[in-house]
Amino acid sequence: MCFIKRICYGLILLLFQSVAAQNNFTGYWEPEVALNYKVGTNYSHNFSLDIRNYTYQMEDLQLHTRHLDIAHFSKLDIGHGQSLAIGAQYRFREVFEDEEQNELRFTQQYNITYQRGNIRFGDRLRTEQRITSDQTIHRFRYRFALDFALQGEKLDVGEPYFVASTESLLSVAKGNGPEWDQRITTNIGWLLNGHTKFQTGLEYRFEDYTQKTENILFLFSSLIFSL
Repeated sequence: MCFIKRICYGLILLLFQSVAAQNNFTGYWEPEVALNYKVGTNYSHNFSLDIRNYTYQMEDLQLHTRHLDIAHFSKLDIGHGQSLAIGAQYRFREVFEDEEQNELRFTQQYNITYQRGNIRFGDRLRTEQRITSDQTIHRFRYRFALDFALQGEKLDVGEPYFVASTESLLSVAKGNGPEWDQRITTNIGWLLNGHTKFQTGLEYRFEDYTQKTENILFLFSSLIFSL
């Protein structure tokens, strides 16, 4: 357990060192509000609203909105820690940046979680169709994640927890070459009460790293309600 924690804390340090080493990168702050609603014993909905804001662009500190996302997921638990989900998301971008386009996105997902001691691991597969007026991008994603309580063997109200993940993405579209991305994410959260969590963290993205790598740093903050 201590060894795993040291690895996760090392990932946070790696994120800061990677940012410091970059002369050119883009920074974002993305606050989110989410609601998880359980319909039955094995079926639930998730609704979310998030706003992505520039904080650093073109070697200049700034704060202005890039886009707003509204998303919905329906999830079916199929047993043995496995689940299937489908989702839809709409991205409002034209209102914030005149030359960009709004986007409709459909998602299909398979997820499995398993426990090893006090640590929960997860593997997630996703396919996505990102639709704009100009093109449709097909994206394929694999994420490995882990989480654990930072105090004691289980998470109690008022206590913090840690989440880390790495995700690989492949995007393909007609007339474009394949684009490979990699994401590394670390989050610390708190169970505020039996129905509410607050979570904040960093994500570093290496986008299109086989061609011309774009280095992007996200600061996330999420307020998550469960009913």
